Amino acid sequence: MLLRRDRALLALDIALDIAFHAGRGSEVTGAAEIADRLGAARRGMEPLLQALVRAGLLDSVRGPRGGYRMARAPREVKLSEIVAAVTETEEEDAPPPPGKLAAAVTLPLWTELDELLAKRLQSLSLQDLLKRAAAAGLRRSVSEPLHFVI
Repeated sequence: MLLRRDRALLALDIALDIAFHAGRGSEVTGAAEIADRLGAARRGMEPLLQALVRAGLLDSVRGPRGGYRMARAPREVKLSEIVAAVTETEEEDAPPPPGKLAAAVTLPLWTELDELLAKRLQSLSLQDLLKRAAAAGLRRSVSEPLHFVI
């Protein structure tokens, strides 16, 4: 699992943002809102959102009030699933190491680190990241309906 780091991190941020702001209920959050909160280009996020929907991790709601929400409860979504949905394994296409030293030392090290990362991502769920957000004092903004009394 050679990771395309930037793509994987953005996918994790997108899934966390949706779980944090929309959850799995009837609320949705739009791609433009997600892009604004993440400081990312919406155009660059669209393929990742589509990949997460195809993987069954997000639901897409069409229409003027459409957007995205979690397809499953955050505790059921492993971080490894999110990363796998947006990255391709490039091991088969990887060029051979440039020399004997690289083949004997750095390539095996990288493979070992890659396996450790894969195990760690498998051991964490989206719920674990939501708990980290709560521990950091982050709270979801709640927009309450306006109530006028005269």
